Amino acid sequence: LVLCLSAYFCFLMTALGVTAGAHRLWSHRSYKAKLPLRIFLAAANSMAFQNDIYEWSRDHRVHHKYSETDADPHNARRGFFFSHIGWLFVRKHRDVIEKGRKLDFTDLLDDPVVRFQRKYYKSSVVLMCFVIPTVVPWYLWGESLWNAYFLASILRYTISLNVTWLVNSAAHMYGNRPYDKYINPRQNTFVTLGAIGEGFHNYHHTFPFDYSASELGLNFNPTTWFIDFMFWLGLVTDRKQAPKEMIQARKERTGDGSA
Repeated sequence: LVLCLSAYFCFLMTALGVTAGAHRLWSHRSYKAKLPLRIFLAAANSMAFQNDIYEWSRDHRVHHKYSETDADPHNARRGFFFSHIGWLFVRKHRDVIEKGRKLDFTDLLDDPVVRFQRKYYKSSVVLMCFVIPTVVPWYLWGESLWNAYFLASILRYTISLNVTWLVNSAAHMYGNRPYDKYINPRQNTFVTLGAIGEGFHNYHHTFPFDYSASELGLNFNPTTWFIDFMFWLGLVTDRKQAPKEMIQARKERTGDGSA
């Protein structure tokens, strides 16, 4: 039980490194984070082992700019398997490379935390993704290294990868579109639960600058709760939000009527 709780804690940290870190902070600049929080999110992102912050954010910005075209790194129009994992097995389409070069990513490398993580990425991945989740249970409560490695490290890593990939695949294919029925991204409750708040994908592609990636209220969005808690601690500033009037007007103009 203790090992399972340890693995779940590592999963949550892994998820935040992607959702609150690489995604909402560095890709979309939807809020500002002070140095201690950026260091934590960079370490958590290394635990996620999904490419360094610069590469992750670069690909994600290209995805938003050219969503559902050949310039989209994980174009969902090429099918579930391609958008979920297949895009990692093949060379990027030439449009991804050519059009991606036209975007500006200098702000990412202006952050010393991003530069440091990129420079020492391989070492940080070995430490954060594999060594710490394995050694801590062994050292603190005598768990076997074998069990700790395969549960808290390998199984946790495998689940976290597939949960993230579901945002690219399932959340672009299954669900309703209350904000913009003319784009592929959907509201997907299953993905929301697994990806701690990233499944409100029709909203997110309609209002990508919103730090909550969803309408605030009673929605299940642990990533937003985390950012709000960091705001309360004074580590987060300048949270960007879509005004309610803008959201309602967009629903009425382009939504599918499901909300």
